[in-house]
Amino acid sequence: MRSGEIVVVKIGSSVLAPGGRMDHTRLIGIAEQIALAKDTGFHVVLVSSGAIAAGFRDLGLEEMPSSIVMRQAAAAAGQTRLMNAWAAAMEPHDLRPAQVLLTADLLEKRDQFLNTRRQLELLLSVGVVPVINENDSVSFADTRFGDNDRLGALVASLLDAEHLVILSVVDGLLDENGEVLEEVTDHAAARALVSDDRSGTGVGGMGVKISAAALAADAGVSVSISSGLRQGFLEDLLAGKNIGTRFGRSGGKSARKRWIGHARTAQGTVVVDAGAKQALVNDGASLLPAGVVGVRGDFGVGAAVDVCVADGEPFARGLAAYSSADIRKIAGLKSDRIEQVLGVVYTEEVIHRDDLHVSGEDAR
Repeated sequence: MRSGEIVVVKIGSSVLAPGGRMDHTRLIGIAEQIALAKDTGFHVVLVSSGAIAAGFRDLGLEEMPSSIVMRQAAAAAGQTRLMNAWAAAMEPHDLRPAQVLLTADLLEKRDQFLNTRRQLELLLSVGVVPVINENDSVSFADTRFGDNDRLGALVASLLDAEHLVILSVVDGLLDENGEVLEEVTDHAAARALVSDDRSGTGVGGMGVKISAAALAADAGVSVSISSGLRQGFLEDLLAGKNIGTRFGRSGGKSARKRWIGHARTAQGTVVVDAGAKQALVNDGASLLPAGVVGVRGDFGVGAAVDVCVADGEPFARGLAAYSSADIRKIAGLKSDRIEQVLGVVYTEEVIHRDDLHVSGEDAR
């Protein structure tokens, strides 16, 4: 790795606050690693879980709450504890943390997406360490990232980071023999190795981490899943050593396409035939009405929609040029019939290629 590059480090609750109690020794060790990286010219961004785990005991609870209201209250209490702990751990190294709380809807609009990136870049340029967490105290289901592994991947993509390190209490992804896999090239095969287990204080298990790694790799980010209990993890990474399980990156996509594919929430689904999928995935084509066989949900012009075949998972996400009602009317027709059916033609495509993000796992 080269000086000046950005490294995003995502740290799970099970690492920072096992059993719901902040492990200050662990934070001090991680702060030392950040200081070393910054001294050699790298920019480090933390995506730090731990607010709910650090705060639920302040509410008189003995275990992590399950209700959304109590989790919000625990996050409100714990976020102060979390930032104070990071400030104390960084102070001996003359590091300054900056709290950044995000909700998924902040990235829904393109201007907010870009503003978030500019603000994070500004913080890095003045030498502070952004400490990012989901704003759990106000997030509901429809404004949540879902877990901080995905948030870490989105932040790495947002900043065009060189590397994302996802820290947990395990050494990496284990193969069938219980040995750590050094590298993953097939994300689907990797998912088959794990169950969606999770710790008592964490949100996501290894399956969630693999999905986050695939998201970041699709954006051109190199990803490692490693143990937060490991000494010198960041020093070894910057020295080019393999830590845990490495996920190879793809060629990367433009910031706009990454925003469409990962920051936007799908409002519906456009179902296409096999020929259309072939054209979208392999030929770099736009989606025409002729390839559409159905629509799920109701949405307006410009909405983000998933694209799939009838019995398959979504393989792309794009911005619809027509509403769901209009797409239903022109599905299966040639583009030259759009005006005849709708009385107006905005564009020949249901989704233009420039407004389409094809999953890196399906893109060939």
